Amino acid sequence: MIWYRIQIALLFIAPVIAVAGLYVFGKVIPVPYLGRDYVIRIELPEAGKALDLPEIEGPQDAARPLVVIDPGHGGHDPGASGPAIKEKAVVLGLARALRDQLLAEGGIRVAMTRNDDRYLALAERVQIARALGADLFLSIHADSAGDREGVSGASIYTLSERASSEAAARFAERENEADRINGVTLSGDNPNVNAILVELAQRRTSAASEGFADIILREAEGVLDFHPEPKRSAALAVLRAPDVPSVLFESGFITNAADAQRLSSPAGQRAFAEVMARAIRVQLARTREVPLE
Repeated sequence: MIWYRIQIALLFIAPVIAVAGLYVFGKVIPVPYLGRDYVIRIELPEAGKALDLPEIEGPQDAARPLVVIDPGHGGHDPGASGPAIKEKAVVLGLARALRDQLLAEGGIRVAMTRNDDRYLALAERVQIARALGADLFLSIHADSAGDREGVSGASIYTLSERASSEAAARFAERENEADRINGVTLSGDNPNVNAILVELAQRRTSAASEGFADIILREAEGVLDFHPEPKRSAALAVLRAPDVPSVLFESGFITNAADAQRLSSPAGQRAFAEVMARAIRVQLARTREVPLE
């Protein structure tokens, strides 16, 4: 009876021991039927490590508005996968096209959270935008509908009202007197005041984000194809900067042949870049007094 119980216990413990051993030695598990390898060990940013800020391109004048473009996923995280393409590659192409369009038009500084196939934690992406003092943050993604090939079109996400309030509360609790929101230094001695300041900043930021989403829809009319429900809100971590208007743009479904072709083709990327650049300039003209020419 005792031996039987030991056998049962080993049945459950053995896989855990095997995976732990692979983790320790950094081994790879081959999965031939799926056509890929699964790496157990994942390099994550060290706690307390200084943030590696990206290069800011464009005008040297620091008074010019700054847009941070965030290509989603990267590195070991491919995002959604279509028949022949991965989300991380598609959105990097779109981000580069938008960056090039903005720089060609002039007047706007641009930074990209990643310009290669690297992994960034969601918190790092938000921190980059805040550390650089971005005026606008655009996270670019692509979706998957699994076997439902008929699902297509882009959509725009902003932070939901409830998530916005929760994010503001957590931010106020976490930050100290060295942090600033919209140019106002938070008081470390009065958490209630901090909470009010962050909540007000978050409301202002959310309103600007909603306005930017509306501008994108207007500028893209007749050019980009949208999902029947194009504007949405969700508790997305990458949108939770309390002082940087932020939008996540789901550019389409890479499981849909037409969307995949549009998102990966030079013509499709150019159309996206032109529409988004116009929307960005309109948004910044509304919120900034500095001329964009």
